[in-house]
Amino acid sequence: MERIQKILARGGIASRRAAEELIVSGRVRVNGRVVTELGAKADERRDRIEVDGKRVVAENLVYAILHKPRGVVSTMSDPEGRPTVRELLARIGARVYPVGRLDFATSGVLLITNDGEFADALLHPRKSVPKTYVVKVKGAMSDADLDVWRKGVRLEDGMTQPADLRLLRHEGDKTWFELTIREGRNQQIRRMGEATGFPVMRLARLSFAGVDGEGLPPASSVSSRATSS
Repeated sequence: MERIQKILARGGIASRRAAEELIVSGRVRVNGRVVTELGAKADERRDRIEVDGKRVVAENLVYAILHKPRGVVSTMSDPEGRPTVRELLARIGARVYPVGRLDFATSGVLLITNDGEFADALLHPRKSVPKTYVVKVKGAMSDADLDVWRKGVRLEDGMTQPADLRLLRHEGDKTWFELTIREGRNQQIRRMGEATGFPVMRLARLSFAGVDGEGLPPASSVSSRATSS
């Protein structure tokens, strides 16, 4: 017997947190009975578990790397009608979703899965998962400027944590560097650029949690599957 939200997360229905919201809102039934208690348990091999009237069937777990191109929203839908990763993920042939997100103008590695527990673990703030980017900013940054980014930049929501930074090159009044952060703040790197007077011109994520997309062309993906127990 396991908690229902854990079963839903493992089955690719939703992340653990989203599964809890499904339960609390009365959208989950076990053997025909509505379940709203987060501590409720079930046996996925014996019990009939339904979400919105549809039976939950254990799926093979899928793990994929997508090279998200610029100009694509890293969500499955967009109210503004912009291109989304949904179209790029159709070829995987399973119900999957992104782990976290990259903003519209940022390209690079985006992990994809239907394993809610895996996604929750990577996104939990206490995990301090490393994310590495190549950054191009406007302005010729000095060693002192680079050290500010390394030590922490004051933003409206507080100081950023120390980061690893490696200078790549200067191109006239432009600076390229590699940056590794361990936070998940919204548009953190672009805001760091604005706060220090070096606006970000290009931003691409090289790796997430040690997983890189080296050799993976934009808009393409590579995936693997594990049999659900």
